[in-house]
Amino acid sequence: MIELEGVPELIDPVMVAAFEGWNDAGDAASTAVAHLDREWKGEVFAALDAEDYYDFQVNRPTVWLDGGVRKIIWPTTRLSVVRVGGEKPRDLVLVRGIEPSMRWRSFCNELLGFAHELGVEMVVILGALLGDTPHTRPVPVSGVTSDPDLARTMELEETRYEGPTGIVGILQEACTHAGVPAVSLWAAVPHYVSQPPNPKATLALLNRLEDLIGLRIPLGELPEDARAWQLGVDQLASEDSEVAEYVQTLEEARDTAELPEASGEAIAREFERYLRRRDGGPGPGPGGHAAEGGDASYLRDTSGGLAKPPRPPRAGSGTPESGTGGPGTPESGTGRSDDDGSGGPRSAGASGAPDSTDSPRSPGSPGSPDSPDSAED
Repeated sequence: MIELEGVPELIDPVMVAAFEGWNDAGDAASTAVAHLDREWKGEVFAALDAEDYYDFQVNRPTVWLDGGVRKIIWPTTRLSVVRVGGEKPRDLVLVRGIEPSMRWRSFCNELLGFAHELGVEMVVILGALLGDTPHTRPVPVSGVTSDPDLARTMELEETRYEGPTGIVGILQEACTHAGVPAVSLWAAVPHYVSQPPNPKATLALLNRLEDLIGLRIPLGELPEDARAWQLGVDQLASEDSEVAEYVQTLEEARDTAELPEASGEAIAREFERYLRRRDGGPGPGPGGHAAEGGDASYLRDTSGGLAKPPRPPRAGSGTPESGTGGPGTPESGTGRSDDDGSGGPRSAGASGAPDSTDSPRSPGSPGSPDSPDSAED
């Protein structure tokens, strides 16, 4: 461990963590923590020793020039602290790094050591996976926990996922065994447009985090970026009739699954967020969900377009929000990862096929188990 600077006594701290790699489709989760760090001007106070946890042939260090002096940045996980003011000030401990290559138990124990020393009251781990969800609808974000009591008191799903897992699942289980309340928030990213960034998914994670910890999060330019992202995908989809037809199929399946849910709870949550933003200053309207807007240049894959769709899902199949055990839910184990196991994000190209040994299934084959973790909802 490398100590960078001391930390003052914290107020009701919550640890928020995200890791690049298998559990970070579209870089949505890591970008969310980076946004918090940037908006609240986080101060890094510690970093884990890169030698202990990373294979540098998988996650290579980078060299840069600082006033003519060459310096090296090593891949690692850093911890920073931010203080959120207001009537009820609260501190956040932000953990951002790359999924480690080795010694996961030691990695989690070291993070839990920080949590214990800092008096962390709860750990929230952000993740994102590829799923059969249309880009035109609100991003499904589910909250899951391994703690039955926490699931009941915070109205979360108790995870039932079985299958391959990533560092998000390992850290959540480590927290549970150590008696530290832990929640994972999962955003579903459309598998046919998996390339980062995905500001709409990042925005959805931050909105859900805001509801969970009761803080108003400054969103900056994220709502506009999300509108631009969606318009860009709309434009690309309109250029390919096969993709457009597939998106329409996903929309119909999603809408059918949600028909019974004129969920009063969901409506109340959106209204509470609206009131928070109205009282605290300017912000997006109810829900903060993106609509349409801007540039699509970064959405194309190496073949020059959106990923080709797989076969359409069954009508009325479950979605991460419906909790019916359909694609993308932890109960069914059908969520998608977006990483090739080498530490970098995987793009769903025209063929939709990942590296054969590193992901349980291809993004082009919905319905088979491949969730990276306690997946979502």
